[in-house]
Amino acid sequence: MPLLEINLSRFVSASVRLDESTAEQVDQYAAFVHASADDVVDKALNYVFSKDRDFQDFLKTPQAKQVASALRVRRGPNKDAEGCFAPEEF
Repeated sequence: MPLLEINLSRFVSASVRLDESTAEQVDQYAAFVHASADDVVDKALNYVFSKDRDFQDFLKTPQAKQVASALRVRRGPNKDAEGCFAPEEF
């Protein structure tokens, strides 16, 4: 049995709009926890998703699998998806 459990994550780059004060607080929280703003947003959303029981129930329905993507996602060949896109892909 391995001593370490390695979880590989596949990251995508996504563009979202935030209220100016929310964006400022993301930056402030990132500084507070010594993390990147990307990590703060990712972990905060995962936290909310895991705590919302109604959302967890929704995920078990067929409707959840039919939701059209509204998030502007850009996928890249490397694992962190930063700096891997030509300007015309934005």
